[in-house]
Amino acid sequence: LGFSSGGICTRGVGGGFSRASAGCGDGILLVNNEKATMQNLNDRLASYLDKVRLLEGDNADLECKIREWCAKVGPSCEPRDYSCFHKEIEDLQNQILCAAMETNKILLNIDNNRMTADDFRVKYETECGLRQNVDADICNLRPVLDQLASCKTDLQLQCEALTEEMCCLKMNHEEETKCLRKQATGDVSVEVNACPGPDLRKILEDLRCQYETLMERNRKETEQWYACKVEEVNLEVITSSQEIESSNKQVTELRRQQQASEINVQAQLTMKENLESSLAETECRYNKYLAEVQSQISCVEQQLAEIRAEMECQNQEYKTLLDVKCRLEQEIQTYHCLLEG
Repeated sequence: LGFSSGGICTRGVGGGFSRASAGCGDGILLVNNEKATMQNLNDRLASYLDKVRLLEGDNADLECKIREWCAKVGPSCEPRDYSCFHKEIEDLQNQILCAAMETNKILLNIDNNRMTADDFRVKYETECGLRQNVDADICNLRPVLDQLASCKTDLQLQCEALTEEMCCLKMNHEEETKCLRKQATGDVSVEVNACPGPDLRKILEDLRCQYETLMERNRKETEQWYACKVEEVNLEVITSSQEIESSNKQVTELRRQQQASEINVQAQLTMKENLESSLAETECRYNKYLAEVQSQISCVEQQLAEIRAEMECQNQEYKTLLDVKCRLEQEIQTYHCLLEG
C-alpha cells in the first residue's frame, strides 16, 4: 500500500499503482520521465512485496517442517531456547517497518512535489497569457495616445498663432494711436474770418473711444474663444482618459471572464474525459458480459440440439418398440385363438 496527497493509492494487478484522487489529481498529464520514474518505483515496490511474500511462504514451510520434526523426535530431545533471537527479530521487523514508512514518505513527497510543479506551471502559463494580453492592449492603445498627442500639438500651435495675432493687433493699435496723437498735437494757427468749423479734437476723441471699445471687444472675444478652445481640449483630454480607464476596466473584466471560461472549459473537458473513460469501461464490461451470455446461449442451444436429437432417436425407438409390441400382441392373440380352437 502507498499513499498520495488528496487520495488513496492501491496496488494493481500488474504491480503498479492507480490513484483515486478526491478532486485534485484530474486532468494532470505527467511527463514521460515522471511516468518512467513512477513505473520504476512501482516495479521495485512490487518486487519487494513479492520477495516478502516468498519469504513468508518459506518461513511458513520451515515452521511446518520444524513442527513435523518436533512431532517425529518427540519430547526426548531437550527444546532449544530461541529467546535470544527474539530481540534481533523485533529489530529486523522494526527496520522493515521503518523502511516501508520511509518509502511511503518518499512516494508522498514525490507526488506532492509533482503536483506543486504542475500548479506552478499552470500559474506561469496563466501569467504569460495575461502578460501577452496586456501587451496587446498596450499596442492597441498606443495609436490612440499618438492621436491625442497630435491633437494636443495642433491645438497648442493654434493657440500660439492666435497669441501672435493678438500681439500683432495690439502693436498695430498702439502704432495707430501714436500716429493719431502726433497728428492731434501739431501747432496750427489758422485765422479764418468765417464761422467756426467742427471740433477736430472731439472727433478724434470719439474715434479713439470707438477704436478702444472695438479693440476691447475684439480682445474679449479672442480671450473667450481661446478659453473655449482650452476648455474643449481639457474636456477631450478628460474624456480620453476616462475612455482609457473604462477600456482598461473592460479589458480586465474580459480577462477575468476569459479565465473563468478557460477554467470552466478545462473542467468540462476533464468531466468529458472521465465520462468517456467510464463509458469505455462500461462498454467493455457489457461487451464481456454479452460475450459470456452469448457463449452461454450457444452452449444451451447446443445442448438443446443434442436433447432434440436424443428425443428424436428415442421417438424412433419408441415407434419401433410400439410396432414390435403390436405384432407381438397380434401373435399372442393368434396363439390364444389357436389354443382355444
